[in-house]
Amino acid sequence: MITNFEAVLQTLSIHQTGNKLLDEKYKLSEQPFEIQDDILNKLLQQYFLSPFEKINEIYRLWHSSDDLNLNEVFHFAETIFNNPETFHENSQQLAKHLYDASNHPKIKSGELYVAYFTNLQIEGELHDAIGMFKSETKEPYLTVQNNNNNFEMGYQQEAINIKKLDKGCIIFNTEKEAGYKVAIVDVTNRSTDAAYWVDDFLKLKIRNDDYNQTTNTLSVYKDFVTKELENSFDLTKTDKIDLLNRSMKYFKENETFNMDEFAFEVINNEEGIQSFKTYKANYEQEYNTPIPDSFAISNAAVKKQARTFKSVLKLDKNFHIYIHGDKELIEKGFDEEMNLNFYKVYFRVEN
Repeated sequence: MITNFEAVLQTLSIHQTGNKLLDEKYKLSEQPFEIQDDILNKLLQQYFLSPFEKINEIYRLWHSSDDLNLNEVFHFAETIFNNPETFHENSQQLAKHLYDASNHPKIKSGELYVAYFTNLQIEGELHDAIGMFKSETKEPYLTVQNNNNNFEMGYQQEAINIKKLDKGCIIFNTEKEAGYKVAIVDVTNRSTDAAYWVDDFLKLKIRNDDYNQTTNTLSVYKDFVTKELENSFDLTKTDKIDLLNRSMKYFKENETFNMDEFAFEVINNEEGIQSFKTYKANYEQEYNTPIPDSFAISNAAVKKQARTFKSVLKLDKNFHIYIHGDKELIEKGFDEEMNLNFYKVYFRVEN
């Protein structure tokens, strides 16, 4: 979705932000960093942009008042896009804003890199973009040099691994009225205590597109089967796996999602269908995330969600049974003589 083979890193400013709650300070550079080495330029682009190559979720900058101008990052980004000559001074303001948002004891200090790109592609279109990247994790590195046929070793105690970007955000100069297109990476902190990057600093909401609608519907249905049905219906584990398999089959074989069609083909039980629709409605209300009853299915979202749909029966520590098809070909029973449960599996061909 995001490709960088035509991208050019035009300007880069580097600042340092600490943890405000711990009374750490921030340090602002007086001028942009001049990249005079082509190899360094390529390494920086690899460090900044490579983690975004497999990103599918697109976000928007927003504000709870619905006034985008009250979102600090939107304001500074808009100013930069309108007048790129103000890039460095606005990068300083972004660093200050990040510092003000760092109000949790677990937030790590680090360098903030603010970059301006041209010809960065998203969804098939080239745009200017502003990147913000934070490095929090440092690692020791060994160096080896050949000096007159003698090898010398050294080390650098705190270096940055260019294959491990801690946090990143790219704001594309398109669809400004909706809050721009925004892509994010947050590897080091995915817990609620570190939501400052998305919620406090950037103030983002996910774009409600086909990818997100597909992801949300599959997630809601999975939670419904694995959590809600157990409280309302007498289902075996094979029943649950079968319901999950049927849902994944529906999404893989259809180009569009239709709620009534899905409910009839997958759940096929009036009481269960109504229970699922109620569960979905409660989710939409609780998370303020509407899911339409009809939308185009995103194959990328289906592929990603398929990894989390488990079709495995784990029996003690001895056996795993993978169920991919007709659950009528597996039968559960109890052996009184051995005082153990058992499964009987029917098949035609052994491969």
